[in-house]
Amino acid sequence: MGEVMSVVPPGVRDQGQEGIFGYGPRAGLWRMLRALDDAALPATIFFCGRAVERIPDLAREATARGHEAAVHGWRWRPHADYATPEAEAADLDRCVAAIRAATGETPSGFFCRGGESPWTRDLLRQRGFLYASNAFDDDLPYYDRAGEKPLLVVPYALDTNDMKFFHPNGFVRAREMVDYVADALAVLEEEAEAGHPRLLNIGFHLRICGRPARFPAFRDTLRMLAARGDRIWVARRDAIARAFAAAVPPG
Repeated sequence: MGEVMSVVPPGVRDQGQEGIFGYGPRAGLWRMLRALDDAALPATIFFCGRAVERIPDLAREATARGHEAAVHGWRWRPHADYATPEAEAADLDRCVAAIRAATGETPSGFFCRGGESPWTRDLLRQRGFLYASNAFDDDLPYYDRAGEKPLLVVPYALDTNDMKFFHPNGFVRAREMVDYVADALAVLEEEAEAGHPRLLNIGFHLRICGRPARFPAFRDTLRMLAARGDRIWVARRDAIARAFAAAVPPG
């Protein structure tokens, strides 16, 4: 998921891709944090533990500005890759510890690259996580009741996500994403006004919309949301999870 496909042989360090990803924390983060400040809106940021361990000041700065630090895995890898619960649990705990050490806050949300393993949600339950987000199947939170106790799922979405700038059938110019999000918001607002509450996920990456030409997609989306005022609630995922759990207890 970079600006170009890697041409470096497998197993060889790819400095080009490192630079593409490195732009996010070096430059993109600060541009996007300033935009969030300007719009006075909160966000949830999914952190990989290894990155937080190496540059803890960035995670600390994000939470100091009121944003949620959630778990994105120890490394940027699908948790479906883990061969054993023990290996996955060890990396999950390392990520939680790194975020806690950097920010002073214990993360309560989880979303990994790709898919979960068969036992990911049991590990989250055992550790008292508030919610998981590896789901794309609803417009509202719901409970996964397959384990020993219900786990709240706050679904995510990939259509209203800046990854589509890197997809052949996706966005090209920043305004295309803003317009797409506006269309989604209009539909969900109409349904909510008819008595059917809705959740809209909008996802951004530091290395994608942190770049100057794509940054207006982030900035203008924030401005559009802020202009809605009390018509919509823009919130961190943990706040959404707690509000839903209070309104719809697992029972």
